[in-house]
Amino acid sequence: MATQWTGGCLCGYCRYEFAGDPPHSGYCHCDMCKKATGSPFAVLVQARVEDLLWTTGSPAVYRSSPIATRGFCGNCGTPLYLQYDGDELIRVTAGSLDHPERIRPAGHYGVESRLDWADCGCGLPEEETQERF
Repeated sequence: MATQWTGGCLCGYCRYEFAGDPPHSGYCHCDMCKKATGSPFAVLVQARVEDLLWTTGSPAVYRSSPIATRGFCGNCGTPLYLQYDGDELIRVTAGSLDHPERIRPAGHYGVESRLDWADCGCGLPEEETQERF
């Protein structure tokens, strides 16, 4: 039986679910993903468009290039997905998953735009946050 995946935005307006064992995921370092997420890279998780169900709300959509659109929460701005025109796959942002710790990225894309310092800072000082929600 396929694993159920759920996720959504920060404010809870947009929620989704899909099934898959386990979905393919990867890091994208392209300039468009950097701008869309406000981060040095995006981690994207593939799902079949036909399997993804918006259970609460629906995302706002922005045409980010001649070949793709991006979905985000119109209330809180959380980036939710990347969708290439005519593709049977949709790529949800790993950070929008309820359990992103279950994802294991399989590769890097857009490496020509990778920032040389975007290595997650291994070896830097660490501290925990008090935020738990």
